[in-house]
Amino acid sequence: MEFTEENRRAFDEIVARYPSPRAAMLPALWLVQRQEGHISAEAMEYVGELLDTPPAEVQAVVSFYTMYDRRPPGAYKLQVCRTLSCAIMGAYDILRHLEERLGVHNGETTQDGQFTLQEVECLGSCGTAPMMQVNDKYYENLTVERVDTLLDTLRAKSAILDRVPVIHDPAEMQAAVPRAVVSAPAGDHGHDHDGGGRPGG
Repeated sequence: MEFTEENRRAFDEIVARYPSPRAAMLPALWLVQRQEGHISAEAMEYVGELLDTPPAEVQAVVSFYTMYDRRPPGAYKLQVCRTLSCAIMGAYDILRHLEERLGVHNGETTQDGQFTLQEVECLGSCGTAPMMQVNDKYYENLTVERVDTLLDTLRAKSAILDRVPVIHDPAEMQAAVPRAVVSAPAGDHGHDHDGGGRPGG
């Protein structure tokens, strides 16, 4: 692969911000994924050559970060946060439901190519747990029912939206009430937090 002319200019601008080219690896890989849809072995070699870095080092970076895809994902990449706040508030219930509803497990894509399911670490939306990122959009204060509505909406609208998901109405998210934590310490009555959406990825 090679960058398009536009992306090569963007790459050169990115590299110029850093003291050494190899320090630009993360944004360079992100640029590849934006162009190609995923990061292939050929793309890793290409980035390694541009940054004067061994391909094995590039591969190690790609395999470490869940934001990079080594094979083409579905039209909608469902990244469910499983870190502490989300886990306490029901993230694994959401994951199990998605597995049953979609018929896939972590890292797999549905046969129709619509959905890829992925467990990820903290996405920085702890006050609105449980949450997941769909492509570049955050969906917060999730319930099983809300997930079902979201999946139905994405399936119905996918052809029209051209892979851009519909985010929940902000007023609805603000009104959502997180589920109670059964094991809260004595004397800790908890606090409600407003769940403003954040830009994803």
